[in-house]
Amino acid sequence: MTARTPESILTDVYRRANASLSKTVIKDADIRARVDFVCRCLNNRAGVRLLMACLLGKLHKPKVDPRKPYTEIGSADSFSGRTYDEQYLTEFISKHRLPCNPTTAFLTPTLRNINHALTTSRVLVGRPRELYEKTLQLLDDVAKNRIATDVLFVETVRVLLQLRDEKLARIAALMSSLARGAGALPLSSEAIVDLVSQHLKCRNASRLPVLIVAAAYQAAGDCLSERVLPLNAHNAADLQTQSLGDVEICLVGDDAVVTAYEMKTRRVTIDDIDCAVTKIARSRNRINNYLFVTTDTIEPDVVAHAKGVYEETAGTEIAVLDCIGFLRHFLHLFHRIRGDFLDAYQVLVLHEPDSAVSQALKEAFLALRQAAESGE
Repeated sequence: MTARTPESILTDVYRRANASLSKTVIKDADIRARVDFVCRCLNNRAGVRLLMACLLGKLHKPKVDPRKPYTEIGSADSFSGRTYDEQYLTEFISKHRLPCNPTTAFLTPTLRNINHALTTSRVLVGRPRELYEKTLQLLDDVAKNRIATDVLFVETVRVLLQLRDEKLARIAALMSSLARGAGALPLSSEAIVDLVSQHLKCRNASRLPVLIVAAAYQAAGDCLSERVLPLNAHNAADLQTQSLGDVEICLVGDDAVVTAYEMKTRRVTIDDIDCAVTKIARSRNRINNYLFVTTDTIEPDVVAHAKGVYEETAGTEIAVLDCIGFLRHFLHLFHRIRGDFLDAYQVLVLHEPDSAVSQALKEAFLALRQAAESGE
């Protein structure tokens, strides 16, 4: 009999989960409750990726212990959970749009640098604590044969598919409400500023300033003969991506960055300016503008320091802009394409992974837009 590959295992798990979307096959109520909690813990998605990686490793190599997904443990029944997570689960999650983080669970602080089995006697320092307790209990359930590995995996994917479809249905309902209001008087520039300002005030909105600037350039790119480069992941470091800023602008027909934007949800400091000078000096491109966009107060001494490095950078202008001030000026300057900006911003918000812009934040924008356009 030919050994099953991780890919074939995942294909089979998905087929079985999709065929039983409306009904669980797990009889044990406690195990069902644990799976549901781990899958639906939206403020921390590391647990469900850890669980799936360990289950995949166990199905691929039945002799391993699902509680030992670290080769550093050194025993014959340990394995690399990170390998299964990165090499197989990432593509599987993306293909089926499962509501999980797009990156491995094994690089999160809680799950990094471990050299012992993940037994229920261990306390993983992470929040919520209950998530890790229930995840380790599920791995223990498999290790002690209280539930079959494949059955637990199928149930995990089934709940994730349910969660995905619930989220898509809510977005579709909100989009439908917007569509019914189409044809009304377009929102004014100031109304759009108010709408985006309200969105920025929502919880966990740190990614939104990046999307505001990117949407502006998407809308006005043809007018400016400039284009925005594809955005890096929200959790990618500049050193890792070799990028100058959070948003990078090129001239049409050229890949050389001429303007870089760096977003801050705190006050910009003199140290931030000096770091920008260092990045500009290392760049192979001639940078015209390096612009900080902040949602916090702008200090006069920081503005003065930014002005003072013009000669040091051989002609690169560094400035600190207020996020809403930037948006207000842009919308009035390009008043006739203000609707294009709003549509571009909506697309960017909805297409961001939930780890960058949460489902709640996506729904909040659609609800705020619907309310604004209906005059509520």
